[in-house]
Amino acid sequence: MNSDAVTKTSPHRALFHALGLTNEEIERPLIGIVSSQNDIVPGHMNLDKIVDAVKLGVAMAGGTPLVFPAIAVCDGLAMGHQGMKYSLVTRELIADSTEAMTLAHAFDALVMVPNCDKNVPGLLMAAARLNVPTIFVSGGPMLAGKVDGQKVSFSSVSEAVSQFQAGKITKEKLQEFENKGCPTCGSCSGMYTANSMNCLTEVLGMGLQGNGTIPAVYSSRIQLAKRAGMQIMELLKKNILPRDIMTKDAFENALTLDMALGCSTNSMLHLPAIAHECGIELNLEIANEISDKTPNLCHLAPAGHNFVEELDEAGGIYAVMNEVNKLGLLKTDLITCSGKTVGENIAGCLNKNTEVIRPVENPYSKTGGIAVLKGNLAPDSCVVKRSAVAPEMLKHEGPAKVFDCEEDAMQAITSGGITAGDVIVIRYEGPKGGPGMREMLNPTSAIMGSGLGGSVALITDGRFSGATRGAAIGHVSPEAAVGGNIALIENGDTIQIDIMANEINFVISDAELEKRRANWKPRKPKIVTGYLSRYAALVTSGNKGAILEIQKQ
Repeated sequence: MNSDAVTKTSPHRALFHALGLTNEEIERPLIGIVSSQNDIVPGHMNLDKIVDAVKLGVAMAGGTPLVFPAIAVCDGLAMGHQGMKYSLVTRELIADSTEAMTLAHAFDALVMVPNCDKNVPGLLMAAARLNVPTIFVSGGPMLAGKVDGQKVSFSSVSEAVSQFQAGKITKEKLQEFENKGCPTCGSCSGMYTANSMNCLTEVLGMGLQGNGTIPAVYSSRIQLAKRAGMQIMELLKKNILPRDIMTKDAFENALTLDMALGCSTNSMLHLPAIAHECGIELNLEIANEISDKTPNLCHLAPAGHNFVEELDEAGGIYAVMNEVNKLGLLKTDLITCSGKTVGENIAGCLNKNTEVIRPVENPYSKTGGIAVLKGNLAPDSCVVKRSAVAPEMLKHEGPAKVFDCEEDAMQAITSGGITAGDVIVIRYEGPKGGPGMREMLNPTSAIMGSGLGGSVALITDGRFSGATRGAAIGHVSPEAAVGGNIALIENGDTIQIDIMANEINFVISDAELEKRRANWKPRKPKIVTGYLSRYAALVTSGNKGAILEIQKQ
């Protein structure tokens, strides 16, 4: 694609003159800057400043920057009501609308400026699909808050609600968490989904050093944006394309760092979806192979007491990559958006704090932070953030308490209907069944805040917020809406979970399972109009990344 298509004819040029562009600007490469800035998402309120810095960098390097928007939903604000049905589904809207704007206006290259949960992977999907020179610069993470001298974050506020309801803290203390939990702009301060994906963008090679960790309020974030604006002109000159960078080896590097960092389980939805746009099938079963040989080096919130700002101070993502590569686990000859290889990028990037980034000789665990489980409960797969599970819950057996939606489960948890040892099953919340695969932060926060985190597991065909901790197992595939075995579980069935063995089952005879399957009937769709109904008709289960597939005739 080349901007000559829109700059060489008089009618086209007349429209550029209407924008106030000079002949000199029209003759330069047209660089599309995709901005996710809006006034409703805390992670995006500073993106106007990031975009201004990118524009300056592009102009300094000889390009003409032109901004267009991408939408973004705040998962925290969408949590716990019908808005959460619209979170994951925006990923496809973001990719599709970026494709439309880029091809309609023949941009020569793109700078993506995202920050939060779905618009980072949505724009990575667009970059792969369009395959024009592209670089990413995110808005950066939020600083942690402080309550009683301890650092806190968004997940601390969610758990404080349950602590208040259980009579463990006062209303005044809850209000203190509310007022201090999210003290600055930026993506929420732990290793939640947004920061996970911004860090993995750096690992994939699509963002410069610091993309995932430099705090949103630091001036160095503005400097990074200027460098990204200048660097896109180098990528254009050298014709380095997203699919040159995002190779199968690059995705395996990303999975390796995912395990070392203890990223959100949502990365197990997004990485396969991005790879799919690159023409690569990323089978999640390789995640366990990678996990088996990758030590977990970081325990960032919600798994631990460190935050992304401390990861940045400790040397950032490149320091983690350099530490991991002491074991020879990374492909280092891959080209990146810096114009250098992975090996050249991470050379000399030292670990400056061995409490934040454990050395490979002293990891939190010898295996990675995420595990993919299989068994008769999830024949295709399901996912758990192993690094955020209490040791006593890595192996658990208990009776099923089954609910057909999140709201019913919340009612049971908050009214005392769940007891130690139970396994909560929330189904018909998958990509099709939800529709939209809602996050379950409220139920998991309620479990933790009620003091049941060391004795109760939660299983769902929906998904979890990156802020979730505990034995929370999501993305059960096939999902209930398509007749997956999770739809056949009944109250009282014994659920067996062995996270270290990557197994999940419920105790049932083959004859009884077939009897229940014969009696099962599909549910009527919950939503039959609008975008969600179209999404539900095309979306696949979580094990495929909840991508959209055209139905075969």
